[in-house]
Amino acid sequence: MTFSSQHIYIEELTPAIKEFITEHHILTLATSNNNMPYCCTCFYVFNKTQNYFIITSDKKTRHIQEISIQPFVSWSIALETSMVGKLQGLQFTGFIKEVDKADLRQEKYCYIKRFPIASLAELQLWRMDPDFMKFTDNQLGFGKKMIWEKIFRRSF
Repeated sequence: MTFSSQHIYIEELTPAIKEFITEHHILTLATSNNNMPYCCTCFYVFNKTQNYFIITSDKKTRHIQEISIQPFVSWSIALETSMVGKLQGLQFTGFIKEVDKADLRQEKYCYIKRFPIASLAELQLWRMDPDFMKFTDNQLGFGKKMIWEKIFRRSF
């Protein structure tokens, strides 16, 4: 763990970050194509042991069509509050891909366990692997942020 005035750089996700992620269930996903940004909201399941997210979305949606061209995305999860001292939120960058056929049954089980109504739909599941995470938690002090980054980061 490394410190700066407002940032704490962490090597592993803390229990507080994992708890924050599992307490929530909706994220905002941002994609882009031809320098035109787009965002949508998605229900998600978080794999705590391997630190990835599973969402469902139809291949015909704009955001899924865009990820087929540009799979590097960003997303966020936020606590909606008007009390500045309780503000918490996560911002991510990472890679999204369709769930591998070998993992589909298990991921579908986990998704339906979290969202039973999803059993009524034909699910197309997508896996989001973060390579960067910034957790803002004003309960640690105003503007305090924890930053996690994978050691191997994509190059452009």
